[in-house]
Amino acid sequence: MIADFQTNFLYLADTLPIRYPNFYKRFESLLNENHIEFELLQNTNDVWAVDYMPIQIEQSKFVRFTYNPPYLQTKQYLKTISNTDEICKTINIETIKSEIIIDGGNVTKYTDIVIMTDRIFIDNPKIERKKLIKQLEKLFQIDKLIFVPEQPHDFTGHSDGMVRFIDNQNVIINDYAKEKTEFSRAFEIALHNAGLNYEKIPYNVYENPSNDYANGDYINYLQMENIVIVPIFNLKEEDNAVKQLEHIFSSKKVVTIDGNEIANDGGIINCITWNIKR
Repeated sequence: MIADFQTNFLYLADTLPIRYPNFYKRFESLLNENHIEFELLQNTNDVWAVDYMPIQIEQSKFVRFTYNPPYLQTKQYLKTISNTDEICKTINIETIKSEIIIDGGNVTKYTDIVIMTDRIFIDNPKIERKKLIKQLEKLFQIDKLIFVPEQPHDFTGHSDGMVRFIDNQNVIINDYAKEKTEFSRAFEIALHNAGLNYEKIPYNVYENPSNDYANGDYINYLQMENIVIVPIFNLKEEDNAVKQLEHIFSSKKVVTIDGNEIANDGGIINCITWNIKR
């Protein structure tokens, strides 16, 4: 599987500059300043590109899971579901199609490991659990598939706002000291039982007006071959969060961008980006 640190090209939804023009101008400038090659995906219906675009398994091998999450099954949100097959045609990518319902934001990956929340079982109730796991392991071409409990009150059930890989034995997680003990304990036990070491970084979404806001979640960064782009929110703990990430990714350039505008709608940098190896 292609991991984030191996990627060298970035796609963004063409809806991003329309919906968030001020953020897009800043992000575009940052990408150009850091010589990151990128293009806009055409005919998208929403900005959250990582969710509906395929998972890259090898340089020329992509798996297109079904993007049809239960949380979008209302008249208001059904129209935001993009036609992934048509988008892939415009960029000349052929995919292996799967009927399994998965958002890309729930696939936290390294070269031979994937971490997902248990939302995957809720979204695919008709597939027996053991069968679903075997199918995923085969499609991902990985040695280990790890499941963690989804964070309470997160309507998406994604893992990319909870945990990210440093390498195949170490991960970064949010400091969930203010969350319910039963959740934080179960989350850390799941990682420990999988043989992963974890380092906690600051996390503060508790000043937001509702659970739909993602402001204060620093772990939802974009990681590519030579750079890590970290969202910041003008909160008191973010200097420590950025310094910690600079230490963890000391071999890469770590830059920041104000993420409040898009975080107000529940997503941050990893959510709006689809980075691949070309």
